[in-house]
Amino acid sequence: MMKSTKVYKFFDQVKQESKKIVWPQKKELITSVSVVIIAVCVFSFASLILDYGIHNLVKFLLNIGK
Repeated sequence: MMKSTKVYKFFDQVKQESKKIVWPQKKELITSVSVVIIAVCVFSFASLILDYGIHNLVKFLLNIGK
């Protein structure tokens, strides 16, 4: 009996909290998504350049003794 009231209380609290959710407006959502997409592209490009540089550095260092 005690466990079922705890479960009921939990789901009742979940229901109460879900009523407090505020969804963003369309303009705010588009702005946020755009910022995320741009940030992912910038960091991907930076990672690409860094990876290319490290690859060439290691390749150069391994070819020094030949």
